[in-house]
Amino acid sequence: MITFRVDGRSGVPPYLQIVQQVRQALRMGVLTIGDQLPTVREVVAAVAVNPNTVLKAYRDLEREGLVEARAGQGTFVRGRPPGPPPGTHSRLGHSLARWVREARDAGLDDESIESLLRVTLRATDAMDMNSEEIA
Repeated sequence: MITFRVDGRSGVPPYLQIVQQVRQALRMGVLTIGDQLPTVREVVAAVAVNPNTVLKAYRDLEREGLVEARAGQGTFVRGRPPGPPPGTHSRLGHSLARWVREARDAGLDDESIESLLRVTLRATDAMDMNSEEIA
């Protein structure tokens, strides 16, 4: 079962935070096809948002084909977002967590880690573009 968190200071609308958390849970394997999402009433009680906020999030997820509402039963996971299977995200997440611990042990703070990740992403994007030009 997923537990939602809504950060009112994040600048991201609450309904979108819920949508993003469901997508992430599907990618990580926390939610699988057939699982039931918390009821609107449960979400409202847990994170103190308007019921319409939760309904909007669930409708967006339904339009994406990720969930389906069943009258009188609730909202159930119907599909996964495109991309690799959940095990891939989990495996890479564990590997990344080890790397982050190593970076912190080496004295890097969060800002330095984020900068290194951004630079590395840009460098690998550039390398990918160069190899496409060669091919």
